[in-house]
Amino acid sequence: MKYVSSILLDGAEVPVEVIIERRINTRYGITRRGVNLRLPAGSPPEYIQQQLSALQEWVNRQVQEKPALRAYFHKKQYQTGDLLRVGERSYKLEVSVSDRASHSARLVGDTICLNLSARGSEAHRHKSAKTLLSRVVADDFYPYIVDRVLTLNRETFNQPIYGISLKYNHSNWGSCSRRNNINLSTRLLFAPQSVQDYVIVHELAHLVEMNHSDRFWALVETHLPDYREQERWLKVNGATCDF
Repeated sequence: MKYVSSILLDGAEVPVEVIIERRINTRYGITRRGVNLRLPAGSPPEYIQQQLSALQEWVNRQVQEKPALRAYFHKKQYQTGDLLRVGERSYKLEVSVSDRASHSARLVGDTICLNLSARGSEAHRHKSAKTLLSRVVADDFYPYIVDRVLTLNRETFNQPIYGISLKYNHSNWGSCSRRNNINLSTRLLFAPQSVQDYVIVHELAHLVEMNHSDRFWALVETHLPDYREQERWLKVNGATCDF
């Protein structure tokens, strides 16, 4: 059973997905999609309310300890005149909403022209805007990313690569397929180059070891002795890396 409740964060209402399932304990969680509360089946209403109050305190503590988590709850709004900063590049935004069938975006000089359809919900427009912005920025950064992947490959494992993609992906920062394709998330473009390089080398190491064994991590450490610092950066700041 699932339903949506809410808590408050900085005075704003944050939706909570309440999941009642077969389990023996209660669990709180924060994901890129929001907050969830998992409860044992048969939990009485008064217990659920107690746990929602406890969840409120837990989320407040988590955000105080890791301020970057606030980015999970505050959606970016896009307006004409805004500046979108991605790495060392900046894009001016020109946003229009009209009665059109679909959404579109294009890069003109250093300006992203974002044309949104007034049809559908605001949430759908927001999601579409993020996807379109990511697509335009990916096209602009793609030559740089390809060059970086090929350069790091030559300097490290020197393995054959058959494809490189740069797409909006929330589930991971990068991946490597068994067909030797390197896939990177556009969210990575918001991170420092040292962090980008770590993710790229991580995926390149999978061209040699398609697992996360001790041998895999030894390969990564051989070329990036400080890779744990880059992992920590992603854990602390990863929520801020988004459109």
